[in-house]
Amino acid sequence: MGAKIEKRPVSVCLLSGGLDSCVTAAFAREAGCELAMLHVNYGQRTEARELKAFNEICDYFGVTYDRRLIVDIGYLKAIGGSALTDSRIEVPKDTVTVQGIPITYVPFRNAHLIAIATSWGEVIGARYIYIGATEVDFSGYPDCRRSFFDAMEVAIEQGTRPETNIRIITPIIKMGKREVVKEGVRLGAPLELTWSCYENEEIACGRCESCILRLKGFREAGIKDPIPYEEGIGG
Repeated sequence: MGAKIEKRPVSVCLLSGGLDSCVTAAFAREAGCELAMLHVNYGQRTEARELKAFNEICDYFGVTYDRRLIVDIGYLKAIGGSALTDSRIEVPKDTVTVQGIPITYVPFRNAHLIAIATSWGEVIGARYIYIGATEVDFSGYPDCRRSFFDAMEVAIEQGTRPETNIRIITPIIKMGKREVVKEGVRLGAPLELTWSCYENEEIACGRCESCILRLKGFREAGIKDPIPYEEGIGG
């Protein structure tokens, strides 16, 4: 008899199309997982551009269409309360929040994302949920703390079938952008396909908090950011 072939564990990877989620998916690949990519439209300003990045990254990783799920939860836009979903709230420029909760925080967003990932994961027999949350950058987001994901794991255990056993994996939770960039390069993640800008969809503004932190990370890693920025920014 031939050797038994071990089945690769299925991992639902939350893939926004940004730098952090792309590198997180690369960690799941390195761990030998079968990738199932989940993308959520929630009424964010750059919804179309993020979706484009999602599909291009899926293509790069060779993820089949039956292992891609795109979900719309536009009610988060209707709820509002964030500069990412409410056009009446200006996206902060040329600053990084150091105290308090940033206005770009989308209230309880990650709970919605984890719930969707769990529902899909239970159906397809997933063992893990990978999410690119970090406590180092955007530490003001309360739903990006490891303690939050520990609590969600308890909720998953309580609210799913007895045979369901899904863990939430946060491989970059203690990394700053410099480390994320360096790990992305090491893992062969397609950083050139990612999109991080909060406001623009064609050329990154380079001035929102997300762009500032991304550019700083690439600069500190000694690597040129491969995406386009408005004239005079980037490099």
